[in-house]
Amino acid sequence: MLKNKPVYLLIAILFSVNISNGQTAATTVSEELGRLYGRLAKDLNDSVKIQVNDSIRSIIEVYMGSDTVFNHRFGNLRYLGQVTSPDSLIKIVSWNLVLTGKPGRYYSYIIRKQDDGVPNLIYRLTAEYNDNKIRTDTTYYADNWYGALYYDIRPNILNEGNSWVLLGIDYGNLMITRKIIDILSFTQDNKIQFGMNLFSTTEIIKQRDVFEYSSTATMSLRFAGDGSIVFDHLVPFSPELTGDRQYYGPHFSTDAYIPEKGLWINKLNVDARNKE
Repeated sequence: MLKNKPVYLLIAILFSVNISNGQTAATTVSEELGRLYGRLAKDLNDSVKIQVNDSIRSIIEVYMGSDTVFNHRFGNLRYLGQVTSPDSLIKIVSWNLVLTGKPGRYYSYIIRKQDDGVPNLIYRLTAEYNDNKIRTDTTYYADNWYGALYYDIRPNILNEGNSWVLLGIDYGNLMITRKIIDILSFTQDNKIQFGMNLFSTTEIIKQRDVFEYSSTATMSLRFAGDGSIVFDHLVPFSPELTGDRQYYGPHFSTDAYIPEKGLWINKLNVDARNKE
């Protein structure tokens, strides 16, 4: 249950003003979120952080139900992820809560636009940080979601209009960072699901691809202008560390997933300069 009802009611009143025509309301909400995220970043004990996070959830809950959610973006909020698909059918708002005495958590709200006059569908996802590998051979749903921050989304050109490609990052392991390419879609009864057997490598066809590397390294994973997905090739820091992903980092080469024959085909050592 969300706490801090006075905050919830205040934000509900502010969002009753159409954001596109009420910049004062939008600014007030943005400032309140900025203040709350600033508190989360400070050295507070876990119980205080959870209370602050409850206030954030109260605000986001109202925001997700507002009529202008697809036309508005909060500015200058470093810790709040906000991505909208180019077809304006999906919006994702997400953040993570870092705790000291217990596992941190991911919070993600995914909103799916409906026909005019029909309320948007809102999906609320939460997951604890964990060290378990994100599987590439299974479908995930809301109740077993692995947890990540999604930073980009595009319509899946292999199945446009019915699924979307997600790029995400997972900080849940202290030694290993994970980046994820996944497929978002919905069942016939409107349940959210992640994964689709579309990612082809030399060995297997996978439901998603997951890249694990040292938390001290930085890996690029992005959509390219030609419709492909390009990413740094990962290698161990030295040959004897092969297989231990906490000692992997980018090499001086780029790999890609190219859409071909109904699949995303993995290609090694591509020229990323031709994919801007």
